[in-house]
Amino acid sequence: MGLWLNGRFDEMVRAKFFRGMQFDEPHGDPGWFGPDSATWYVHQHTPALIFGLQCASYLERLDPSIFWMGVHHSRLVQKADDGEPTGRIDPAGAAVRLGHSVAFFIGTAYGSTETAERLARTVRAMHHTIKGTRPDGLAYDADDPDWLRWNYATVVWGIATAHEIYHPRPLRGAELDRYYGEFVRVGHALGGVDLPTTKADTLACLEEYLPRLALTHGNAVATGVNLTNQAQAAVDWAIRDTMPQWAAQLVLHRPPNPIERRARRSVVWSALNGLQATMGDLPEYTAARARVAHGVTVAHTESTYVPGSDPELGRAEVEAAL
Repeated sequence: MGLWLNGRFDEMVRAKFFRGMQFDEPHGDPGWFGPDSATWYVHQHTPALIFGLQCASYLERLDPSIFWMGVHHSRLVQKADDGEPTGRIDPAGAAVRLGHSVAFFIGTAYGSTETAERLARTVRAMHHTIKGTRPDGLAYDADDPDWLRWNYATVVWGIATAHEIYHPRPLRGAELDRYYGEFVRVGHALGGVDLPTTKADTLACLEEYLPRLALTHGNAVATGVNLTNQAQAAVDWAIRDTMPQWAAQLVLHRPPNPIERRARRSVVWSALNGLQATMGDLPEYTAARARVAHGVTVAHTESTYVPGSDPELGRAEVEAAL
């Protein structure tokens, strides 16, 4: 089973989205985090990391501007023959987006400094191309500092929360805050400013955005009672179960009684940890550990990005670099 799962991961994710990444060299390079970091520990559990990214994606789309960015610019949404979005999810496009996300958060965690820099540069370049207008006439821009702050907070919250609930030995308290504090390096590398660095600050940051959030029709039809596929509904419930109370209220989610909730979470826990046990450690993690087995030059490196220094690239040029 483990060979089959790893083979599928090789075929569907690693072969397509890990191209050009360096994990085993240069020797002594700790990358942005290094072997003693909370980030290496949290991201090592691949199924929980992927689930956390799904939680983050669910929460971030409660910002209507981000929802429409996805509709207009993402592979997630099917396009008609005239190029207009249909509103339906494109399964192949969703797989591509998830593959890029997984590659980014594994590559920036365990990759060499050069790999992390290249990944961040590519994501920034894509963000630079995402500008447009919502159907209600409001403009959106993926380089907007407010958008970057919201997007960053949803991602670090999603990964950390999935870890806290479903990792067999989760970091808690000050140790979990160490992850929040470290991960801000990724946010800064993507152009974020004034980013939260603790769990409490991140939750406060997310709630600050509540007045501008809303449940769009596109989001509503893909969650809760509107889902008829039982497997999709089960995953959707697990995602909504992680939401902060105000976000759960926004999507009309009420947790069941404590006994049923514990039972449901136990099923998800078993599934995620069963997958992790079956697959084992990622080869990228093993290669990164070998890279620093004889010590590191510094505890960790930092992004060299200077806001405003990126060259202007068209979307075709950016996608060619992916």
